[in-house]
This record gives sequence, C-alpha cells and structure tokens, in this order.
Amino acid sequence: MTIKVVTYNIQFGIGLDGAYDLERIVDAVRDADVIAFQEVTRGFMRNQGRDMVAEIEALLPDRFTVHHMPADIDFGSRVADGKAVQTRFQFGNMVVSRWPILSSRGHLLPRSARTASLNLQRGALEALIDTPKGPIRFYSVHLDHIDPDERLGQIEALKQIAFSAPRTGTAVTGIGEFGYSELPIAEDFILLGDFNLEPDLAEYRAVVSEDGHLVDVTASDSEWSWTDPEKKQPNKRLDYGFATPALAERMGEARVDQSARGSDHMPVWMQINA
Repeated sequence: MTIKVVTYNIQFGIGLDGAYDLERIVDAVRDADVIAFQEVTRGFMRNQGRDMVAEIEALLPDRFTVHHMPADIDFGSRVADGKAVQTRFQFGNMVVSRWPILSSRGHLLPRSARTASLNLQRGALEALIDTPKGPIRFYSVHLDHIDPDERLGQIEALKQIAFSAPRTGTAVTGIGEFGYSELPIAEDFILLGDFNLEPDLAEYRAVVSEDGHLVDVTASDSEWSWTDPEKKQPNKRLDYGFATPALAERMGEARVDQSARGSDHMPVWMQINA
C-alpha cells in the first residue's frame, strides 16, 4: 500500500481567477490519504467571512480533521439582544486524514511585532496518525512571508519541537491512569507546508543542514509551486515536505500539480511506500 500525502496552501479559498471555490480545492486533493492545508480562515473579509474548517469537513465527511488557528483576533464582536455575538478573524492550518488522528498539538512559532507590513502569528499543527505504515507525525506548517531572519527563528523552533517530541511527549502521556493505552512513540515525522523560501536561500539550508536530520522529499528545484495571480511570473518553489532520514528512505516520487487553479499555490504530492 502507498500512502498519498499532499500539502496545499489554499489562500483562504481564492483561486487564480479571483473566485472563492473551496469545492475545486478539495476535489484537487480528494484522493490523498493525508492532507496538510495552510491559510485556512474563519471570519476573513477577503472570502466573506467563510468558515473554511466547517466547509472542508462537509466536503470530506469520511475524513478525520484537526485544525489550529494561531492568529485569532476580534473583528467586531458585540452584544445584540442581550447575547454576545463573536466576530473573529482566524487564520491557520489544518490536517485531514483517512485514519483517526491519535493526538494533535498547535505550536506557536516565534514572531516580531512588525507594523510596516502584515505579520500574522504563525504556527505548526502536529498530527500523530497511526497509518498502515506505522505511527507518523505530520506537521502542517506556514512560515513568515517577508523576513528571512524571522523564518530562520521559526525553523529553529520548529525543528526543536519536532525532534524533541519522542522525549517530551506529544499531546498527553500517562493516560493509562484513565484506562487508555499510551500513545505510540513516532520517531519519524514530516514537515509539510508553505515555508516561504526558495532552495537557494540560507533558510532552506537551515532546514536541510549538514547534520542530515531532515531531507527534502519534494520535487526538484525546477518544480515551482507558487505563481503571482496578477503577473503569473516569476514562479517560485515555496512548498515542501521535509522528512526524517528514515522516513525519507521510504518516500517515493513527488510531484507538483501545476494544473490546479484553486489558489496561488499548487498542491505538492508525495508518497510513502515501504
């Protein structure tokens, strides 16, 4: 059996034609076993305040999901007729799985108070999944889009979080106290997402440093995964899967679906074979 994995920054549901169409986004990755989404929103004015979490769950009713919204701010909450009405803008990541998600954690990544340009709180969503190939941790990741130094700090924090998980535990340990089995220890993991960096940059080298701890298991440098909706050029490779060496040895061919039109990013597909 091959496990099909895909990462997809869905740009709050708005495609290259400027239209919101979440169904075409889901259709493009429906065949995957594990999906890592980024730029999932609720209450965002750019897509008329859609609840994308609820809509994705409705479009994939036979899948298991978790989400994490690291950016969560008030967008006009009020009291109406004696009841609190919450209007919030939420921005984050989601993992969708064909198999139950044993545990999940949302991790906040370092950021600075940049005011000259947008600086959302970024995060990494961890999902422990007991796949037919054994327990694997999948992370849906979205790094800062402007500041290289900020990305470097986020990469350092992300690697610390992921590599320390077998030692520090995931969402819970000692659950035997309540009569449940302990969660499996998953040494292997894969970081999936929009890293907002290209392969020739220092940030990329910080991920796949010479210690060999992480391996780029996605397509070649020529396989771009982002395009400017207005200019259509230059195209960039920004979306990746970075796996532990043992998991990387089990990975098969990767590809970018450049025919997708549901976002300014393209779905990046990978597969786990052995």
